[in-house]
Amino acid sequence: MKKSFLIILFLAVSNFLAAQIKPWKNGNLRVSSNGHYIQTGDGHPFFWQGDTAWLLFQRLNRDEVKQYFENRKAKGFNVVQCIFYQSYNDSNAYGDSAYVDKDLTKPKHTPGNDPNDKDQYDFWDHADYIADVAEQNGIYLAIAPTWGQLVLRDKQMTKEKAKLFATHLANHFKDKPNIIWVNGGSAKPEVNTDIWETIGSTIKENDPNHLITFHPFGRMQSSTIFNDAKWLDVNMFTSGHRNYSQDNTSRKVGEDSWMYVLEDFAKSPVKPTIDGEPSYESLPQGLHDQTQPYWNAADVRRYAYWSVFAGACGHVYGQNSVRQVYKEGVNKPESGAKITFVKALDDEGAFQMQYVKNLMLSRPYFDRVNDQSLVLDNGEKYDRVLATRGKDYLMAYVYNGRDFTLKMGGISGSKVKAWWFNPKTGKAQVAGTYPNKGTVSFNPPNEKLDGNDWVLVLDDASKKFTAPGLVNK
Repeated sequence: MKKSFLIILFLAVSNFLAAQIKPWKNGNLRVSSNGHYIQTGDGHPFFWQGDTAWLLFQRLNRDEVKQYFENRKAKGFNVVQCIFYQSYNDSNAYGDSAYVDKDLTKPKHTPGNDPNDKDQYDFWDHADYIADVAEQNGIYLAIAPTWGQLVLRDKQMTKEKAKLFATHLANHFKDKPNIIWVNGGSAKPEVNTDIWETIGSTIKENDPNHLITFHPFGRMQSSTIFNDAKWLDVNMFTSGHRNYSQDNTSRKVGEDSWMYVLEDFAKSPVKPTIDGEPSYESLPQGLHDQTQPYWNAADVRRYAYWSVFAGACGHVYGQNSVRQVYKEGVNKPESGAKITFVKALDDEGAFQMQYVKNLMLSRPYFDRVNDQSLVLDNGEKYDRVLATRGKDYLMAYVYNGRDFTLKMGGISGSKVKAWWFNPKTGKAQVAGTYPNKGTVSFNPPNEKLDGNDWVLVLDDASKKFTAPGLVNK
């Protein structure tokens, strides 16, 4: 009994200490050898679990910055997407602008950085504080240098101006360990392509040690224009905020976020890809019409598991009030935001995003692929079952709790141990042992209903893996 207690105590302490190690302590992030995933410099998996706080630099004061990052750390987020300079009217919570006379070639720095002295503490000092607090909480800042609309509306934007802007920004942040660059900013890749190329290549030239991606306009992909770009490390798509009936594009992808992943992986060179802007929790379907239903926690879970099981290198969550940093009495709510930023931090889906990361990291990581051939009775839309497998395990996500049938033998082992993993709680329950041959039909717990989502996990029984979602640190 005493020996068992000591072992449990040792494991608990080891896991606690491991959790305190910042990911960059294992080296700079880089692309895995198969081109599908992200890893640390020494080869550990890095699952991009992102949150969206686009106006973080503009709207949060120092106390709110600490509150935000501590909250996100507790929920398992390791990346936060934000915009450094969204428009020429930008100022931060203290009324400071980053540039003199709204000129991107003239950064506004003041001597000193004392937060108690308004003549010293400027926009750049506050940006450094934000990056430092994120670092203390083990979180990367995924910084969009600017936004698509600024570039589109600036008739004097030239490649020379963009180069000066990007050079200074890259050099300012390049020595911080927790930076990812997000070129673009809801931009159409085929519009102002030369400007985005200049910003991307300039950042990579001045800061080669940090990853860079491109955030495109809704229902678009960076890979359509920039897949061959040497500065682009990770592809990004934005599956957008429209439901199936609201998709007015010729492609009619609708809510099928998994399709973007498969399209990106069909291109050469293969690069990791991620949904940088899926439907946000507590946002009206279609983005602006408040008479429409609002996306809920079940929807954001579905977007996450669909894209990740298709092969994405992580997932980016968004909550309507958090993404715009809505502070009651300070700024106006956009897109039907109903609750303030602070309350919205604890919206239901925010708690549940960590479970998909934990599930992926609880099994061998880099050999995982999407394999729809193992689902014998697949359906469309919400009846779709997404299957992903490694050499020794298989996972199948079902959104509505319907019965489905799998072809066995796609993984190693003569027998498989089955589990039902609950995306709402992150807990798993044993579901029996089966011969790894022929076909087997599975009946998820509870009734068939949208939002009764489950992940079936099949393990090679001889491997004796831990329960799904239980990560060995």
